[in-house]
Order: sequence, then structure tokens, then C-alpha cells
Amino acid sequence: MNNNDLVAKLWKLCDNLRDGGVSYQNYVNELASLLFLKMCEETGQESELLPEGLRWKDLKTKIGREQHQFYRNMLVQLGDDSHAIVRAIFQNVNTTITQPAQLTELVSNMDSLGWFEGDKGKSRDDFGDMYEGLLQKNANETKSGAGQYFTPRSLISTIVKLMQPQPREVIQDPAAGTAGFLIEADRYIKSHTNDLDDLSEDDQDFQMQRAFVGLELVPETRRLALMNCLLHDIEGDQDKGGAIRLGNTLGSDGEALPKSNVILTNPPFGSAAGTNITRTFVHPTSNKQLCFMQHIVESLEPGGRAAVVIPDNVLFEGGKGADIRRDLMDKCRLHTVLRLPTGIFYAAGVKTNVLFFQKGTVKNPEQDKKCTTETWVFDMRTNMNTFGKRRPLTDKHFDAFIAAYGEDKNGQSPRSEGVWDVMGAIYAEGETSVEQTSQKAHKVEEARFRKFSRDYIRDQKGDSLDISWLKDLEATSTENLPEPEVLAGEAMAELTEAMSEIYQLMQALGANDEAEAQKQLLEEAFGLKEQDLDASNAILGGTTQEVEA
Repeated sequence: MNNNDLVAKLWKLCDNLRDGGVSYQNYVNELASLLFLKMCEETGQESELLPEGLRWKDLKTKIGREQHQFYRNMLVQLGDDSHAIVRAIFQNVNTTITQPAQLTELVSNMDSLGWFEGDKGKSRDDFGDMYEGLLQKNANETKSGAGQYFTPRSLISTIVKLMQPQPREVIQDPAAGTAGFLIEADRYIKSHTNDLDDLSEDDQDFQMQRAFVGLELVPETRRLALMNCLLHDIEGDQDKGGAIRLGNTLGSDGEALPKSNVILTNPPFGSAAGTNITRTFVHPTSNKQLCFMQHIVESLEPGGRAAVVIPDNVLFEGGKGADIRRDLMDKCRLHTVLRLPTGIFYAAGVKTNVLFFQKGTVKNPEQDKKCTTETWVFDMRTNMNTFGKRRPLTDKHFDAFIAAYGEDKNGQSPRSEGVWDVMGAIYAEGETSVEQTSQKAHKVEEARFRKFSRDYIRDQKGDSLDISWLKDLEATSTENLPEPEVLAGEAMAELTEAMSEIYQLMQALGANDEAEAQKQLLEEAFGLKEQDLDASNAILGGTTQEVEA
């Protein structure tokens, strides 16, 4: 049975759990524990990872209440195991299954699935791919809300392909989520090194134990990420609890992360004042995304490169925001900005971009002044279809951007302004593609890929990177109108951003009590409590995102 079939069947097995009070949010958590035990049996790694008496065969031979009690005790004991990564995966893990008969049915059905294809069993990578399929399945499940800010795999794949991570490079994600970026980077390196067999034994050890490092704030999400990494042969530093550390990037934990050659990340959305910013940055701000940007610049090795998914407000926010962008363009070569289409994140209405930059310059990695001389912007948003469940984003939608970006990982390939046709574009009435407009002379100002000098960004834009130039066509047909939830989400996103800015303005004016009172009223109106906010952070994707009033 192939992995896609197994994922569908595993997910289907969970349907009966709803009658026992298990929510969609807990599907993956329940499956993850059981899948890990099954994986150890199928791949022959039980003796390496699990102690005697706490293995799949010990669980499946029991039934009913005895099995349920054994399983609960099993989770507790594995959470105190001598193997650092196993201990981290199962630490403080409990089952939400309360009816013993449902656990027995789930274990029995999982055991009877066709795990073999002919005489060949499943490898660790097979289980890793299957596990990622479950994560995406959960993210796609609208009832769960788990995919609210799920980073599309096609976007992650495109970013990694352009950044070209290499063996022996330290690759970091300071907002790791379920480790999507790190897993894709590992997959890229393996595909270019014959599954690491072309590397020396020392280099192979480096790839498995030291090449990848992530930091995740939410314990439940970190657990899923650790399992994801382990299933893909990324063990990480056992002294640190594996490849994904638990902690706050905007505190001392972030300062302890190693300097990195490559940083790939999608930091938390939401610019409301953060209570967990305990670290001193050069440009203090309560905007978490701007703090993440400072962390990334500080964490890069000279000559290191980064690709960061950020929402629009990071591009245009004034005050400290402008200072941070100036600092970024001084210390780094901000060579490319990709304006992403709307609807690709499950948080309807969120408008996002990807910043590609290198610390220092190609000639002088230590340079920290005037590193950016020009920035190329690719507009994949204006006059584009709105993506979503009915119109999913695919790898092919990025083909035009990949070609324009070029083969050099630092954006040094020869480039020219152009690109008038991309997959998913909306054209004027009566036109369906650029071929129908071939009689017209293509104008640079109508191209999707353009170059802007640092002088222009400073003098004409006031150091704002919110650069757009294409005329927005009237998308009046039902074919091109955004889905209703996207339109509502855009309105909600704008209101949330406005409320956040007002909140910060009141604080800056010294009206802290009034600001907190208004914030409390909003939280009460939406039924939000601190623990609810923490729980909402534990959602799946390339990163853990934050939902704030």
C-alpha cells in the first residue's frame, strides 16, 4: 500500500474517535504516538529507541481497559526515557482517548493495515513522508483550524530550491513549527548527495546531528517537529533535546542558537504587543515580526543567506520598522522580494511576501554598510487568482519566478526586467493569456519582475519595501472574485492591524491602563483567555503562528 493510501486510511481510522470526545486538533497527536511505536517495529529500530516491554507488540497484545491503562503508563515512562529524543517526544504527553474500546479498535486497525509493498517493508523515510502527509491532512481539515497559517509545501519547496542548502552548512529555523523548512532542506541535500552516500562518514554524522537546528515555543508543536525530524534521520544534538529546541526565540533561547549559514523561516504573524519579548535588540519594538527580522540578521554568519516569509506590515511599518529595514539593507544584500498571492495561507486575508537576502556582500561577507544597492521585486499578487482549497497553489505556479530568480543562490545570476505571463494570472476582458496580447509591445512598467535602486527605495519610498506598480484589473467575474471567507478575512486582518497600531500608540502615549482595559474588552468579546492564545499557537505548518486580538 502506498503512503497516500496509508495516510487516508489512518485519518479515516480516527473518525470514530470523535464520538469519544477527541477533537480534530488531537487527531495527529494521537496518531503520532502510535505511528512512532509502529514505525520502530516496522523498521527494526525498537532495540535502538524503545526499552523492552514498551513496544508495539506489548501494546497490541492487550485489549480494553487493561490496554488503555497500559498505554497511559507507557506514555509516562517513555516521557522519562534515557534516550534524549524519545524522552523529548513523549514528555508530558497524555492520550485524549477516554474509551478503551476505541483505543483497542484503533490499534487493531493500524496493525492490520498493509504496511508492506511486496516483500519490502517501510523505511524510516517512508514513515517520515507518511507523517508529513498526516500533518498536511490535518492542516487541510477546515474543521480543525490547524492549518490557519500552514505554510504551503509548494512555497517551502520553491524557497529551498532557490536557496540551495549545501552539506556541512548549519541551517536554522527560529520559528520551526513542525519543521517543514528543515525537512525540505534535508530532502534537497539528500537528493544531491545520493542520499548522503556521496559524503564522508564525518559529513554524514554532521548532517544528522548538527546541520539542522530549530526553535519552537509551543511544546505540543515541538513534539510533532521532533518526530518529523527523527523520522527523516535528523537526530540533532541530543544534549539539546534533538534538532528542534523548546524555547522563545525572542528571549535568551534565541540568543543561544548557533550562528547559521542558511536561515529559512516563516515567523509568527500578528504585530500586537508581545509579552514574551525579553531580549534586548538594537531597535526595541513590540512587533514580533520585526524582532524576528533582527534575530535573523544577527544569527547569520557573514556571507550567510536567508529567505523569510513576512506579512505586508513588515514592509511598510514606520518608526522602528523603517529603522530595522534600513539596518537590514545596510548589513545585508536584500536582492529579491517576492509578493505572494492572496489565499495561500488559511488565515484568509493575510498578504505575505518572501524576502531573500545575504549577509554582507559576495565580495566582502564582513561588509556591514551599504550592502544593498538594488532590489528586484517579483509581483505574484496583482491580477492573480486567489488561491485556496478550490484552487490550490502548486509548484508550477512558481516556475516563472524560479526562472527569473536565476541559478545563483545569492541572486547573482544575470537578470533583466520582464515576465508578463505567469500561471494563475488574470488578464483583461477578452484575453486569456499573454499570447493574445503578443501584438502589443510589452512595456517594462507592465512586467512582473522589476529592479529598484537603493536610492529609489530611500528617496521615493521612504525606505518602505511595499513596492507595487501593476494596474489592478477589475476582477468582476465570479471566476476571479476571491472566496467570501477571503474577503471577510481581508477586512478582519485590516481591522486587527489597525487595533494593534492603536494599542501600541496608546502605550507610547503613556495610556497603558487604558490600552490594557481596551485589550481586555476585546479578549472578552472574542472569548479569548491567555491559555486559549497559547493553545491557538500550537497549529501546524512550516511555523507556529500566533493569533492575537
